[in-house]
Amino acid sequence: MTILLSNSLSFLSFSQMLISILILLGVIRSVHSGVGINPNYNSSGDDLGLYDPGYDSYNPNNPACQSPPPVGLPIYNIDTMLLQFAQNIEHLEADFFLWGALGYGLDKVAPQLTLGGPPPIGARKANLDKLTQHIITEFGFEEVGHLRALKATVGGIPRPLMDISPENFAKVVNEAFGYELKPPFDPYRDSLSYMLASYIIPYMGLNGYVGANPQIRGYVSKRLLAGLLGVEAGQDAVIRMYLYERAMMTVHPYNFTVAQFTNRVSILRNKLGMCGIKDEGIIVLPKLGAEGRTCTNVLSSNRDSLSYARTPAEILRVLYETGNEHIPGGFYPKGGNGEVARMYLGKT
Repeated sequence: MTILLSNSLSFLSFSQMLISILILLGVIRSVHSGVGINPNYNSSGDDLGLYDPGYDSYNPNNPACQSPPPVGLPIYNIDTMLLQFAQNIEHLEADFFLWGALGYGLDKVAPQLTLGGPPPIGARKANLDKLTQHIITEFGFEEVGHLRALKATVGGIPRPLMDISPENFAKVVNEAFGYELKPPFDPYRDSLSYMLASYIIPYMGLNGYVGANPQIRGYVSKRLLAGLLGVEAGQDAVIRMYLYERAMMTVHPYNFTVAQFTNRVSILRNKLGMCGIKDEGIIVLPKLGAEGRTCTNVLSSNRDSLSYARTPAEILRVLYETGNEHIPGGFYPKGGNGEVARMYLGKT
């Protein structure tokens, strides 16, 4: 009897240990691959306190947290102009990411934020693997939050007419390489193509916020811009890291690599922006790397490793694809909306 009990306990201990190991391996695999993540996961023991009402740093019932700013702080006119201009790019990102990941855009997710603006041209769902779809879905919903915060703070502008068709992206890439690619570049073809296309757009929003930062005057506007800039920089870093991991991979069905693609697009944006080097691919000459000591360029930055800034005029030159802030085209066939963008239209 004693021997039988001892053997049973040994078997039970071994079984428990085996089950524990299998569970641990399963968790590690899910976290590493991004596959099997439950988007509705909300275990009460693992939420890090984020669902605690006292977590909000502006909760008046939590004296240990930061006090709210004084009521009635002004929103200066320059703040409104610059942050409304930023909505042009936020709209572009929102619909590009939402459509790419989900197959529908802002008109379904948050139609009130469009303010009656027309739907984008050529939007469609991309053929994404699960990891990339998780990333782009998150990006898309982040842009919805950005638009909501911007419109609530400085008032909204109608969504401008935007062209995110394969034909427009193909035009950009053809211009970057100096010849017509055959078959035409299609951003929705697969995950790598989509992330390469993503390299073209969000970085401009990051540049714009860095450029606007010194001109913003109000407390509320500064706080909003800082929050927006942090997430836009994070998105750009994720995109660049994704591409850096595949830097030497050939982009099918073409004969150039991922690194060559990023370099060509960055050179084109510098050319269209007309204000020197403010854009770099994921691999650069050592003199352009951090402290002049690295060819890796996961983050694009200047000689002091500070993010590059662009003015609204520079951004319009690039996204219009005309090199002229007065002549619309490209991603905005009829130009951007808001006081700043409309100010340039019709002038020479």
